[in-house]
Amino acid sequence: MTERFATAEACVDYTIARLGKTLRLGAPLGLGKPVQLMNAFFRRAEQDPEIDLHIYTALSLEVPKPASHIEAELAGPIVERIFGNYEPLAYMEAQRSGNLPNNIQVSELYFKAGSMKGIPTAQQQYISSNYTHIARDMMAAGVNVLLQLVAARETADGLSLSLSCNPDVALDVIHTKRAEAGEDFLCFAQVHDDLPFMRNDAEVPATLFDGLVDNPAYQRTLFAVPNASVPTADYATALHASSLVVDGGTLQIGIGSLGDAVAHALILRHQQPAAWRDAVDRLSRIDSGCHTDEGPFEQGLYVSTEMFVNGMLHLMEAGVVKRRVYDLLALQRGLNDGLITEAVDERLLAYARQCALLPAQLDADSLAALQYWGILPDTLCLIDGALSLDGVTLTNNTDDPDTRAALLQASEGRQLRHGRVLHGGFFLGPRDFYQKLRDLDDDGQERICMTSVLRTNQLLLDYPLYCAQRQHARFINTGMMVSLSGAVTSDALEDGTVISGVGGQYNFVAMAHDLPGARSVLCIRSTRGKGKALRSNVVTHYGHTTIPRHLRDIIVTEYGIADLRGQTDAEVIRRLIAIADSRFQQELADWAIEHGKLPADYEIPAAARNNTPYRVAKALSSHIADGRLPAYPFGTDLTPEELTLSASLRRIKALSDEPASFLREVLRALLHRGDKEAARPWLERIHLMHPDSSRDFIVQQLLMLELEEHGLLKVR
Repeated sequence: MTERFATAEACVDYTIARLGKTLRLGAPLGLGKPVQLMNAFFRRAEQDPEIDLHIYTALSLEVPKPASHIEAELAGPIVERIFGNYEPLAYMEAQRSGNLPNNIQVSELYFKAGSMKGIPTAQQQYISSNYTHIARDMMAAGVNVLLQLVAARETADGLSLSLSCNPDVALDVIHTKRAEAGEDFLCFAQVHDDLPFMRNDAEVPATLFDGLVDNPAYQRTLFAVPNASVPTADYATALHASSLVVDGGTLQIGIGSLGDAVAHALILRHQQPAAWRDAVDRLSRIDSGCHTDEGPFEQGLYVSTEMFVNGMLHLMEAGVVKRRVYDLLALQRGLNDGLITEAVDERLLAYARQCALLPAQLDADSLAALQYWGILPDTLCLIDGALSLDGVTLTNNTDDPDTRAALLQASEGRQLRHGRVLHGGFFLGPRDFYQKLRDLDDDGQERICMTSVLRTNQLLLDYPLYCAQRQHARFINTGMMVSLSGAVTSDALEDGTVISGVGGQYNFVAMAHDLPGARSVLCIRSTRGKGKALRSNVVTHYGHTTIPRHLRDIIVTEYGIADLRGQTDAEVIRRLIAIADSRFQQELADWAIEHGKLPADYEIPAAARNNTPYRVAKALSSHIADGRLPAYPFGTDLTPEELTLSASLRRIKALSDEPASFLREVLRALLHRGDKEAARPWLERIHLMHPDSSRDFIVQQLLMLELEEHGLLKVR
């Protein structure tokens, strides 16, 4: 019996009455957190020191806060427009202020990148775990309460719920706990009307949960992640990576500007192959040592991904992601080998008989299974052992010519059913992404299956089937640094500071080595910082590793592709130096020579000696100018005025990190007579028309100079 609660507080009362005051609370990462329920548990523990509350979760979302009052003037209306009345997570506010009560602990398994640096409680309570092990680790930690945000709909069989954005871990925790049939575990769902109702594996009966919270006051704005702008270097990296994707293959990409860039590059390759080829050719100067592919996606791609990102939906809309896979091994192998197509025809029926999918004599189970896949018509039924099709009695013998002919006639024009083009563990994205998911028709719902990460991130549940489905897989993810050994750092610094988390990266890298024909592609920006703080992300060595050197595969920077799989240490170093920024290549080479990892006569190849941001910008300039590589390939919530201001303020802020350059630009701006009236729309937007301080006056002058030099103001 599923309890109904009018308020989150009533649910807390019920939980304490059932379980006592030792609460180990689990909640999904990202969007799937029921904020009001979580806040109610937190505040009750905050008020009652006898409650021992430990929260286990990941990727706690926070509304961004401007760093200065000028940023606040710009960001305030944007934040209000995008995040509306989203309710903050109380435990995050307590952690940031250093006011987390002694009886409350928060352990996260993944941080938003860089968000918890300098937060001692977060760093101390962080748990490092592969995504596929999170359900296991939560249960081992004694999680006795699971909270989940859900979508709901009424069906002929009663209320149905969808785990929607986060079946990733919840499915496994709940089913495992239910199988144990213990009395020490409760799970609660909180309904949100705007959460997309995803079907298939994500749809569950309401009775799966012990309680349901449905309160109109809790229908706050869903957290949405605005699209990030894509810098030129990311487009260069993405164009290289897109050449590695095989038509008829499998794809996984991550979140952020680089993920958007890869998705857009694949769309460009599909829709404008000549322009895509030109951009890749302009960038490529070295032999990657790697097989590349080109041309449009005629067969299309299938997506098996931990995170279902906005770019993947755009790939579906563009006709790139369209290859359906089927959870029936014989069918999948037949499609892979070209023995059958998705059309229900004589060839399919003959193949089904040959594989014993279609028995000579049908019974109720075989008939239901074949109708599920669309191989036999829905109007076929069994009556007293005989077949009946639209009122016509047939011999229950699928080898009988008349029976076979009738089945084929009834199936004319039909296609196989329940094929998926995407399996995903969780989703998070911008507002229009959620709206598109809410608007999916029956065909769109059938093509997408939100499911457990035990399916998306590994092969163990059904190795033969997943190998057949995930042919020519390309798992494209990002890293922070790569050492000359080929080891990659993605989640933490060598002093132990956690930046984000392992998440599913290790799973996908390991799977690429276990899956025939698969490759792991780790994209790394060649440098970080600016001016005197500029550093190479291709490093000699590093004191922390996320992906060990023995799992090295393909590394991509804006300067090219390095295929490291199966190579000697010396060749790995040569290939990594060839895609490093030229300002750091010689010191990398000198270190390798000094340590005996390269021969003393090694020289950097001539083709790799001009790896500079200028060369990349020049190579892609025409494609950027004509709009083929837009700053926001999938749109933005910002107005043109806000885009201009944010870009200019970012450049001004970057100047402040270089004192000499900053002073030079300030002097130039002060000597230059900017036109305040021409700049009025921008200045008024951030209340800088009449500065209140000398600092604001300097920003005003720099901004006017910026606007003028970017062609937005007339020279006086």
